[in-house]
Amino acid sequence: MSFLWGVMGGPSAGPQPSGAETIQKLCDRVASSTLLDDRRDAVRALKSLSKKYRLEVGTQAMEHLIHVLQTDRSDSEIIGYALDTLYNVISNDLEEEEQEENLTKVDDLGSQFTEIFIKQHENVTLLLTLVEEFDFHVRWPGVKLLTSLLKQQGPQVQQIILVSPMGVSRLMDLLADSREVIRNDGVLLLQQLTKSNAAIQKIVAFENAFERLLDIVTEEGNSDGGIVVEDCLLLLQNLLKNNNSNQNFFKEGSYIQRMKPWFEVGDDNCGWSAQKVTNLHLMLQLVRVLVSPTNPPGATSSCQKAVFHCGLLQQLCTILMATGVPADILTETINTVSEVIRGCQMNQDYFASVNAPSNPPRPAIVVLLMSMVNERQPFVLRCAVLYCFQCFLYKNQKGQGEIVSTLLPSTIDATGNSVSAGQLLCGGLFSTDSLSNWCAAVALAHALQENATLKEQLLRVQLATSIGNPPVSLLQQCTNILSQGSKVQTRVGLLMLLCTWLSNCSIAVTHFLHNPANIPFLTGQIAENLGEEEQLVQGLCALLLGISIYYNDNSLENYRKEKLKQLIEKRIGRENFIEKLGFISKHELYSRAAQKPQPGFSSPEHMMFDHEFTKLVKELEGVISKAIYKSSEEDKKEEEVKKTLEQHDNIVTQYKKVIREQDQELEELKQRITTLMSQNEQLQATVTQQVSQIQQHKDQYNLLKVQLGKDTQHHNSHGDMFQMNGIQTEEVSKLKEELEEWKNKHELLQGQIREKDFLIEKLKSSQLEIGTTELSSQSSRSGGLDHSNELQKELEMLRSQLQLQSAEISQLLIENQKLQVMNTTADPVLGDSGAIVAKSSELEGQLEQQIKELKSEVKALSEEKESLKQHLDSSSSTVAILQDEKIKLQQEVAESKKEQDDLLVLLADQDQKLSALKIKLKDLGVPVEDEDDIESGDQGDEDEDVEEEEQD
Repeated sequence: MSFLWGVMGGPSAGPQPSGAETIQKLCDRVASSTLLDDRRDAVRALKSLSKKYRLEVGTQAMEHLIHVLQTDRSDSEIIGYALDTLYNVISNDLEEEEQEENLTKVDDLGSQFTEIFIKQHENVTLLLTLVEEFDFHVRWPGVKLLTSLLKQQGPQVQQIILVSPMGVSRLMDLLADSREVIRNDGVLLLQQLTKSNAAIQKIVAFENAFERLLDIVTEEGNSDGGIVVEDCLLLLQNLLKNNNSNQNFFKEGSYIQRMKPWFEVGDDNCGWSAQKVTNLHLMLQLVRVLVSPTNPPGATSSCQKAVFHCGLLQQLCTILMATGVPADILTETINTVSEVIRGCQMNQDYFASVNAPSNPPRPAIVVLLMSMVNERQPFVLRCAVLYCFQCFLYKNQKGQGEIVSTLLPSTIDATGNSVSAGQLLCGGLFSTDSLSNWCAAVALAHALQENATLKEQLLRVQLATSIGNPPVSLLQQCTNILSQGSKVQTRVGLLMLLCTWLSNCSIAVTHFLHNPANIPFLTGQIAENLGEEEQLVQGLCALLLGISIYYNDNSLENYRKEKLKQLIEKRIGRENFIEKLGFISKHELYSRAAQKPQPGFSSPEHMMFDHEFTKLVKELEGVISKAIYKSSEEDKKEEEVKKTLEQHDNIVTQYKKVIREQDQELEELKQRITTLMSQNEQLQATVTQQVSQIQQHKDQYNLLKVQLGKDTQHHNSHGDMFQMNGIQTEEVSKLKEELEEWKNKHELLQGQIREKDFLIEKLKSSQLEIGTTELSSQSSRSGGLDHSNELQKELEMLRSQLQLQSAEISQLLIENQKLQVMNTTADPVLGDSGAIVAKSSELEGQLEQQIKELKSEVKALSEEKESLKQHLDSSSSTVAILQDEKIKLQQEVAESKKEQDDLLVLLADQDQKLSALKIKLKDLGVPVEDEDDIESGDQGDEDEDVEEEEQD
């Protein structure tokens, strides 16, 4: 143990061994010692030497340390020492002094040792199993070592973890660890694991990572939290950036709503800590990841709507208009709001309604434009405001119209109490600051983008240049500033504005050509041989001249297309013109601006091109080149084609008008029909009411007649005859009571029939729902047959009851005849009393009427009986159809069973063939790997199942 004393600093006699010799002795001790305590002490000594003698420990001890991890799993202390030693060897996190001295050497060592360690994939798998241990002294060093491996050789380690069974899921358990040190280092590990690997990002997201990370951010205090919040936000960015699947999962899981509390900023915004600024900056970037213009349009639109509906856009606008917010946060908030409202009409309308908390209140757009044209504001903030204005006008014709309307003479505020957006843009367009000129020109160009109506309206804008001079149009003022030879940035901005204004607007081209100084100025600029700085201006002048030719309607005789082409050929030359036109797309700043919509310039001097303008150049460059080389005959042909197309368009518009008029007439006729139908229904209702009233009056009249007859009978009839009439009235009342009873029975029968109809419908639905499986179909079919048998029985009962009713009705008829005979026998006894005879004749008439009514009711009952028979026949037909369907389903189930049996037979044959081929290959000496040779069959099956689940 003398060498251990030397390592630990104890006294020793003789020459001291070198570091390499000591490490060699320790490695031998680790490899040869049988006692666990000796191996543990040797590994502890290697850990203490691993930082100073990193190369020696890495080259000599790595294999022994990996062996310790494999064999001494039961002792957590030696495992912890081994993991710490490997971490010190592989990691590049050294002291600052050492790092400055050996920076390149350190990087090489870390990557080389990592490559040695991961060469055997089993080492990474072993490390994943150790990370599962709950012991702090094992889990924490394992997490740090795995993080270091990912930093050194990220893609290789990611691939090993991805194919390892439950590899990613094991690491996700770190976020649920109650010990904050392990949880926080687990977040750092997942950051490295999810870098640039979409497959791992999806697995981590579907392992409930969003829920856990948002819970951690909430527990740590949202934006007021520490560096843990920053790490969680960086991991969320890794999971969501350029990953459409995870973005959709984040939106569908209602996680956007949980971001709203992050941006709750109080009234007291002084004293922001650096960590809070960093956290809020990352939170804003996370919102921008969800609504980035580079995402698919559908995903971006749905996220924009979700941001609005959950109130997050309102929260961001509150920060935008708040006071005391740091400039960095304010700039990023403007960029975030820009992308939230870009191309979304609902969000753009809301942003247009936001007012700044000033007295009087001003629109947020006006306040932002004031910052953009103010040269004392930071450059980054002015770029952010320009981007916000561009996003507000993107695909927003309503917003474009509102901006342009503030420039028109009829809407300008004569009192001058409030500053409008148009006045700010004009002020910036003609200020002395070149950056303000450029920003205002680009902003005004976006107000005209793809809107020919506004381009024509902007021609009405008149500017007062000086006292006593007449007003000048905005178009004329722009060309005047161009001819005065201002800064390059100003001229580029004005030329971009003019190109956007004149493109696809023949009226604007005519106004531009009407000024005789414009064409000579453009040809002079293009023809001159100027320096590199002026080449960009020459290219834009060539583009403007080409637009004036291509969109020229030949309304001015001196500036027809053919004459302008001849002028180019004489003064400039066609090849020279095309070459100057190509200067635009070949410029370095042009390619930068074409990459993304947001203006990302490092300095004000680099602000030359706008993203939307690059699209216009791509669209027009080839068209103008072709137009320059076209002859006059081709131009005439094109004009003729255009005229014919216009004629066709006019015809189509006329037909459209006719169709619209016919549609309107149809709508009017439909409305008239509906009103007439409603009136008809009202009249029918009144007629039915009147008919019912007439019937009531008739009934009352009959009752009065009956009462009068009874009174005369009471005074004039004989006593015996009175008794006989009383007997007849009693018989009539009995007949009425029996008739009511039959009616009640008839209603009961109808109710029973309705119940049976309901049972039949229920039987049909149950047969359709359960018809997919054989057993349920059999049970339902048998149940349906039982129900149909019951229905048949009940219908037989109904038939018998109807027969009884008809028999009783016949009895009533016989009794009625007997009563008539009694009346006839009573006539000679009663004498010749005229009143009595008249009364008996009236009673006979009443009895005959009641008998007719009974016959009609019997007829109605027989008709209902026939309908019941038809209903029974239809139900029996439905039962037969259901039985046919049952037979078909049974046949299909039998066929599917037969196919499954055939497949099983084929699989058994294939298994036998494979086993026979394996035996033949083994006999021939070819090595055949078998799952049983690697590990036990049950364990292998479980691991394969786990791998399949992860891949799915």
